[in-house]
Parts: sequence; structure tokens; C-alpha cells
Amino acid sequence: MTTLDPAAGIAAPEREAPRPVTLAEALPVWLRVAALSFGGPAGQIAVMHRVLVEEKRWISENRFLHALNFCTLLPGPEAQQLATYVGWLMHGARGGLLAGGLFVLPGLLAIMGLSWIYVLYGEAGPVAGLFFGLKAAVLAIVLEAVQRIGRRALRGRVMTGLAAAAFVGIFVLDVPFPLIVVAAGVVGFLGGRAGHPAFRPGGGHAVKPEEGAYLFGDDALPRERTTWGETLTTLAAWAAIWLVPVAALLLALGPEDVFSRIAVFFSKMALVTFGGAYAALAYVAQAAVEQYGWMRPGEMLDGLGMAETTPGPLIMVTQFVGFLAAYRSPGALPPLVAGTLGGLLTTWVTFAPCFLWIFVGAPSIERLRGHRALAGALSAITAAVVGVILNLAVWFALHTLFRTLRPVAFGPLTLDVPVLSSVDPYALVLALAAIVAVFRFRAGMIPVLAACAAAGMGLRLAGLI
Repeated sequence: MTTLDPAAGIAAPEREAPRPVTLAEALPVWLRVAALSFGGPAGQIAVMHRVLVEEKRWISENRFLHALNFCTLLPGPEAQQLATYVGWLMHGARGGLLAGGLFVLPGLLAIMGLSWIYVLYGEAGPVAGLFFGLKAAVLAIVLEAVQRIGRRALRGRVMTGLAAAAFVGIFVLDVPFPLIVVAAGVVGFLGGRAGHPAFRPGGGHAVKPEEGAYLFGDDALPRERTTWGETLTTLAAWAAIWLVPVAALLLALGPEDVFSRIAVFFSKMALVTFGGAYAALAYVAQAAVEQYGWMRPGEMLDGLGMAETTPGPLIMVTQFVGFLAAYRSPGALPPLVAGTLGGLLTTWVTFAPCFLWIFVGAPSIERLRGHRALAGALSAITAAVVGVILNLAVWFALHTLFRTLRPVAFGPLTLDVPVLSSVDPYALVLALAAIVAVFRFRAGMIPVLAACAAAGMGLRLAGLI
């Protein structure tokens, strides 16, 4: 079949719609997406766009962007939820489980293997040097995340003020991260509902005409609208999958057991992790180090270095946190067994809610599209997240570059201030080199991580650190 190309004035072949894809045929594609999911959510979403929209033409550009907008409204890793959504769109719940589960699997296996190496050989020369170098690179990457998200989110004084308030709230006043998210969301929701220009989505994605046919184009509806009864059934089923293990641990072991604490804490985290992994890590790092004492500050950086260099969502670093927490409080279990179970439990309560959000919310995505108040809430939360990530960068810098911090009182407040004479010169040089590479020469994340890891190993082998 041909159509007339008005620009050229000649008949051009019309692209035929792809034939339906079976779940078995989709499996190798989702495996490929999972294997290539390096580089954080931006890189992961770019890979999915290239494969699903441009190569396979399973979903149209506009439907892909609508799904992405929906996923950014949700707590949790948006890239994993986007994969789950597209899988659901094509094959229902089975497709969503396949796509979303495979997206997590490589990172789960990689982080688990690295966790074992870390606790068994972490003090060995080359391994310790590797993680020393990774910390410097991670600091540069988090600073780049502040700049990247801030450039998009801080449009005008209102959004900049929200970011500043969030930074002061979490860094100076020790306001809990969930409260900051809720407060920003309420402000944005009310501002968007009132039509305040500061809370309108900026930039947005322009809707452009589709070129050719897709398996799921703009007008394609995958299935009939779900009833309230079906929605409640799905909600109840996935809430049970998520929370029944949590309740069982609380009843069997009590609230003070490390496994109960892991289950409860990371379940709470799953409800408030708006803004991506870096925002969530600010919450996790402070709680894991200061509240629960599960790990030391530098170990959080080590875990983020693992997540940055392996496929899968960056939030997989939480598996490392759960592993160390249980490894160090194993009870009657062998430490490695306890650590493995703690890491798996963390991953379960982190990602089970992601499937709940998609399977319950995706059928109603059309009703959410263009919702002015929700768009305002998302804009405000994103602005606040910039301040939260800046707090994470400062926290990382203090614990990476200085060997000693001392508490200093400022009126009713107490802050940890670095002892300048305790600066680590090698960490400082590596961090500055990574920052220059990222900001001046636009070096990619993987080359910077690899170079800093190699430099750290060299310093360790030379006996300098």
C-alpha cells in the first residue's frame, strides 16, 4: 500500500503495522533491555525508547511518553516501572511481571555477588583500593545529577525556593525525607489546582504526528476499562504479596529483629521514593548510618559505586544495605546466609510495590493524563528533590574527603563540621579529577568510574592509602 508524500510529491510506501508479538517472542527483547540497563534511569529509558519505539515499533512515541509521565508520578524507580507498564500493555499482568522482573534480575545477581566479595575480601588491597576510587567518582556523579535535574526542575523563584527549603530542612533541621516529599506535593497540588504559573509543567513533550504504524499507537486500547471490583481485587492481591511477608516477620520475630526492621523500613521507603534513586538514597543513607547503625558512611558510597557499575535500577543499592544489616546481626543464622536473606528481603519489599502501582494505576492512565493539580504536585516534588540530592552530595563529600567530623552547635542546632586538617589528599585529588572529567570534558559515567577505580587500586598497591 502506498501513500502520497506531500513534501516530495511522490507515492511512498506505508509502513505496515507489526504483527502481534507473543510473550515467548518478547522474552529475548526484555532480556536485551535488562542487559543494557546501565547508566541510571536516563540511560535506561533511552535504551527502552530505542528498542521498543524505534526498532521493534511496539509502542508509539506519544504512548511511550504518556507512560513515562505516568511513571514519574509514582514512587519508585521510573525506568523499571516503565518496563513493567509496556509489558503490561502488550501482554497483561504476565507481560508486566516478565518485563519488570527481568529488569531487576541482573542487578540483583550482580549486587549480591559483589556484596559477598565485599564482606569476604573488602579489606584486601586491590578490593579496598577499588572502592576508594569509586567513592571519588560517585561524588562527581551525584553533583552532576544535582545540575542535571536542577536545570530542568528549577524554573523561577518558587521552584528554587522549594529546593532551598528542602535542603535546609533535611541537612540543617533534620526533617524526615517523607515529610519533605509530602509537604512539597501538597504545595504543588494546591498551586497547580489554583492555576499558578510556577506549577505548570515546563518544557513538556510536544505531541507530534506519528510516522508509520505501531503495535500500540496513540488510539490503540489494549483491553477494556477495568471495573472498580477488578481494581480492588488487583490492589488486594498485590498488597498481600507485598505486606504479608512483612506482617509475618513482625509476628514471628518481633519489631526489634533486624529482618523486621529491614522489611518495615524499606516498605516505608517504597512509599516515598519520589524523584529517583538519588533522592531515595539521601533518606536511606541517613537512616542506615545514623538511625539504625547498619553501616558506616563510606560503605554507602561503596554500595552506590556497585549500583552505578552494574545493570539494573540504581535503587538496587538498597539490597547492599539490607545485606550488610543482616550480615552484622545474623542471630542464629550464618552471617552470609543472613546477609543473603536480608538482601533478598530488601529487594522484595522495594519492588513488589512497583508492580502494584502499575497493575492498579495503568488501566486508569488516560484519566490521569493532563491532570493539572497532579502535574503541579510532581513539579514541586521534583524541585524539592533537587535540594534533597544536594544534601546527599554534601553528605557524601564530608564523609569521602575528610577523615574526622566534629559536632558544632549553632544555637539549638548541631551540625557535623569537617576538621580541615583531616582532609584525605588522595581522595580530594581523585574527586577533583572526576569532577573535571564529568563537568569539563563531559566524560561518561562508566569511563569515570573505571578510571577512578583503577587509580584507587594503584594507590592501594603502592601503599599510599
